Amino acid sequence: MVRAPEYHERTKHATSDFPNPDLELDFETMPRPFKSLRDRPRESLPGVRAPVLPALSVVAEADADPLAGTEQTARDPVDAVTVASLCYYAAGIKAESAHPADEVAHPTYYRAASCTGNLHHIDAYVVCADLDGLDAGVYHFDPTTFSLDVLREGDYRGALADAAGPGAGVADAPVTVAVTSEWWRNAWKYRERTYRHAFWDSGTVVANLLGTAHAFDLPASVVTGFDDRSVADLLGVAPETEAPLELVSVGRGAPDGGPSANESPPVEPVEPETVAHPAHDRSHDLPYEAWAGSTLSDGESAAAWRDRVREAGSVGSVSPGDGERVPLAPVDYETEVARPLWNAIRRRRSCREFADEPLSRRKLGTVLDRATRGVPGDWNAGDASGLRFNDVYVLATDVEEVPDGSYQFHPEEEALERLGDATSRDQTRLALGQEWAGDAHVNVYCMTDVDAVVEELGDRGYRLAQLEAGVVLGRLYLATYAHRPLGGTGLTFFDDEVTEFLSPRAESQTPTTMFAMGVAE
Repeated sequence: MVRAPEYHERTKHATSDFPNPDLELDFETMPRPFKSLRDRPRESLPGVRAPVLPALSVVAEADADPLAGTEQTARDPVDAVTVASLCYYAAGIKAESAHPADEVAHPTYYRAASCTGNLHHIDAYVVCADLDGLDAGVYHFDPTTFSLDVLREGDYRGALADAAGPGAGVADAPVTVAVTSEWWRNAWKYRERTYRHAFWDSGTVVANLLGTAHAFDLPASVVTGFDDRSVADLLGVAPETEAPLELVSVGRGAPDGGPSANESPPVEPVEPETVAHPAHDRSHDLPYEAWAGSTLSDGESAAAWRDRVREAGSVGSVSPGDGERVPLAPVDYETEVARPLWNAIRRRRSCREFADEPLSRRKLGTVLDRATRGVPGDWNAGDASGLRFNDVYVLATDVEEVPDGSYQFHPEEEALERLGDATSRDQTRLALGQEWAGDAHVNVYCMTDVDAVVEELGDRGYRLAQLEAGVVLGRLYLATYAHRPLGGTGLTFFDDEVTEFLSPRAESQTPTTMFAMGVAE
């Protein structure tokens, strides 16, 4: 096992690492783009219900219950259509095309949520009660057939609640989606950095899950504290190759006549037969080692860790300074763009061509405002107010009424604090020399103090900080694509060079995620 600070240090990108001939891709060993099970029965999913509420409203929801504090009480029931919709808008296939590499036989698939390298190593599993149109069970979502592979029959929500411990909020949820990473499907290209990507990429899936649930007026919350190996056993996965990352509980209360969440059958071993990948290079097992070093052993440990996080408050951030403020004036909910969530998800892509025209200050402010409202999770009892583990920095060039420069974003002030100068060349250089970072005009970095987070919250706190940044990344995508003229893409970076560029303000922090946005070509 490897401690999180050592893992983070060992997986930093530096200018001396590039070019590196050892990083050339071997397409003969390219993993299959999906996990496919050979020997399990399948339940076909019905058609989906489109989440029609405005994307800018639902992605900004920081409370687990979108109706909390209102007089409205009616909700759509959680049924098979709800499950199908959650699966599709979080992890479904939007489109496919021929793969640009001649060496690859399968087509390129475009999924609902962004993923590093379009490799989509994140899988979704459903643990549910008896629902209208779907029996209680444990299922694996297969995007290629739009169906559920049956792993277990019966109501196993009690086993999931035991693994999460008291206070997690999964015991009475009709549906919980478990999110996993199959390491090799990302490590084939990104090697040891895959452990970081696991939380970036699951974060974008979680952002879509939360937004879709809230668009259906359903409570939803992220659960990060649980007995990892018990959840892995429940899902029938071997953590050395595929490991659970988060749980997302959706809804509240079992449907009428549903079994109690405390009456789970015993969790007998299940080992579904999977279609093997062409190869699995075990020299890249550092992501698993980092994951193993952050696991919790039982539900009581999970509850104790959860209490520790709740008591700690904000960790990993730095205090604002007294620099010049540039107000961003984001639009309010009454005047925001009303584009529905389903449309933003369908439009989302990784933009590589940006127009040479300025970005609206108010559009930038609106995107930042909606993406950083906070994430409903077990670490804040489902009611979030702002980010807990990351600060947001902006490199802006050619933004209307915003002088070119580097800034720290202060959500509570709806303003940028100027830190220094910045150019398009700086944006490109810090983002591994990727030209579209400079073309985009705005680069948004989430940053945290890894040492402070791990000292206060242990190695699992590192997972939490990376996940929060990943959810922000997913929300940046959705809020960007809620505006028709805009486009954006997540990119990677030279870690220490970003810290140095944003110092002295960020001298104790390291970047967790980066998003480039601008007017799309």
